[in-house]
Amino acid sequence: MAEPVLSYRGVTRTFQSRGQSVPALNDFTVDVVPGEFLTVVGPSGCGKSTLLNLTVGLLQPTRGEVLYKGTATQGINTNIGYVTQEDNLYPWRTLQANVEFGMEVRGTSKGQRQAVAGQLIGRVGLTGFEDRYRHELSGGMRQRGHIARTLAYEPDVILMDEPFGPLDVQTRLQSQELLLELWAERDTTIVFITHDLTEAVSLSDRVIVLSKRPGTIKEIFDVPLSRPRDIFSLPTSDDFREVYDPLWDLLQAEMRESKKAV
Repeated sequence: MAEPVLSYRGVTRTFQSRGQSVPALNDFTVDVVPGEFLTVVGPSGCGKSTLLNLTVGLLQPTRGEVLYKGTATQGINTNIGYVTQEDNLYPWRTLQANVEFGMEVRGTSKGQRQAVAGQLIGRVGLTGFEDRYRHELSGGMRQRGHIARTLAYEPDVILMDEPFGPLDVQTRLQSQELLLELWAERDTTIVFITHDLTEAVSLSDRVIVLSKRPGTIKEIFDVPLSRPRDIFSLPTSDDFREVYDPLWDLLQAEMRESKKAV
């Protein structure tokens, strides 16, 4: 068994709002091994995005600790990439300059970063759009550009917070397929957040189901579906339903409990 790249040890996070304590995440404990594709699902407001912010170091736990390769996270971890639901491309930079940005900050030579950015732009299907600005790209193109920018500086871990949520169904499926191809090529560890259970099962090695707020691990499901996976046909298979159905039953129960608490 490989040593974990991420370890969560009793991670709890409470926020203060209007003089009251608001618990977001409670006693989250799990190890994530290198190269794993781990997805977290749960009712709205159960602390999924909080978990990612704790992982990258934007937040610190109220209790417990987040370990990266055995060392507790203190401040922003620049070895971790973060792809949010919004593409976050800089509107004053071209696509090429956006993809080069992380390498530029690291001091990579101009020639090398141009070569790497060009290769990745081609890999995500955006050749010919290198000189376009954010407003000249569609939503799906912007998100692919965001993924290319994240991959450009080769992080060990990529966090993804509903990255395909705003996309239409066809673009979403194409983006999922591309993500799996890039993940398989680079053996990067991914922690992925989604509300779409079909997406969770189609992409993942494991799926964590969180309870209603404060998010607590209800169950961790293995996804023993063979790879590579055909994103388009997989959800129609019996093997997919064997994983999906118990996951849906548990998640549906938590969503009902969450509504009762509102």
